Amino acid sequence: MFLYGASGHAKVIIEILEKSGVPIDGIFDDNESIRLLLKYSVQKFQEEYAEKGKFIISIGNNDTRRKIALLLHTQFGIAIHPSSVISERTVIGEGSVVMGGVTVNADSKTGKHCIINTNSSVDHDCILEDFVHISPNVALCGDVQVGEGTHVGVGAVVIPGKKIGKWCTIGAGSVINMDIPSYAVVVGNPGRIIKYHNPLT
Repeated sequence: MFLYGASGHAKVIIEILEKSGVPIDGIFDDNESIRLLLKYSVQKFQEEYAEKGKFIISIGNNDTRRKIALLLHTQFGIAIHPSSVISERTVIGEGSVVMGGVTVNADSKTGKHCIINTNSSVDHDCILEDFVHISPNVALCGDVQVGEGTHVGVGAVVIPGKKIGKWCTIGAGSVINMDIPSYAVVVGNPGRIIKYHNPLT
């Protein structure tokens, strides 16, 4: 497995792959001043590597991950921590990462290049679209939908059946008890919309 991105997020993915017995074939980053991450050398990406194995984009920022995914013409792998509990009746999309202590229950679907972070819970029939980041200790109750590129902050709770639009930011500790429109920034308990992001171009 190759990693694209040499940040703190990459450190966690490295340890997931190590614990899973998956060899790390190389790590790439556009910042040429980064030469070493943990015990692994870091180099600038070259197109020839795209055909040599699967990649995970090891960058936490959803929009950056999306941009790289669109440019990187290769196959993508999946990293799932062995301590996570993943239903056999769920789908995890390519390029996605599932951290330690996560639970994903039956008939949930996770899109491409998502992050389901440490100790978070994704209950039955949830749908996470591409490039979503579910932060540590988030609880998504049953039948929740999270739109493309949305970031759900640490410890947030989404009650059953609610829909969150695309490219939203849900603040840490928020409690979502209503549907959230795309591009909204939400904070508080109960969650309230404080502003909107500009749509992506």
